[in-house]
Amino acid sequence: MKSPFDLNQQNTKIESKIVVALERISEAFRVLLWSESKENSLSPIQIQILIFLLFHSEEKCKVSYLAEEFNMTKATVSDSIRVLLKKELVQKFHNPNDTRSYIIGLTEQGKQIAQKSANFTFNIEKPLSSLPEDQKKDILTGLLKVIYQLNKAGVITIQRMCYTCSYYQHENNEHFCNLLQSKLASKELRIDCPEHEFKS
Repeated sequence: MKSPFDLNQQNTKIESKIVVALERISEAFRVLLWSESKENSLSPIQIQILIFLLFHSEEKCKVSYLAEEFNMTKATVSDSIRVLLKKELVQKFHNPNDTRSYIIGLTEQGKQIAQKSANFTFNIEKPLSSLPEDQKKDILTGLLKVIYQLNKAGVITIQRMCYTCSYYQHENNEHFCNLLQSKLASKELRIDCPEHEFKS
């Protein structure tokens, strides 16, 4: 099987062009994230953890969940948490449901850094805003399907998206949410839903 980075393959196969395009966009994410992390004297994963803690519920703010979320070992995540604790950007809380684990929360300073850092992708979102609505919808639909297939293949782990949710139904080419009791337009499909319930 030829690599999508082989120019002969890339110039004759649209899937290869898409793979290389996604790689270029992921490089932009890395550059922007590194820039944000250097500004705060933190590592990229430490910035990502702060942002995650800012926007997700307490039940997800545990080392084991963070390890799955970022496809890392518990030891690696624990090391990052240790640094964030030392810098007084996060704090530990006892988990009332499990005495063996603890919940990680932001301090006031951690919250300020997380709120500012959460906008590091602005330079990627800006060109997307200039695209026609139909084109944005097609990009979203395609990316959701790719993410879903990568999740099914075990390449990426936790996905709190409609396609992996027990409330989601897809019939007659229509999306439906049983929790909201409502049809969903393609642009309303979620990638990270707070009410997500994994399909059993």
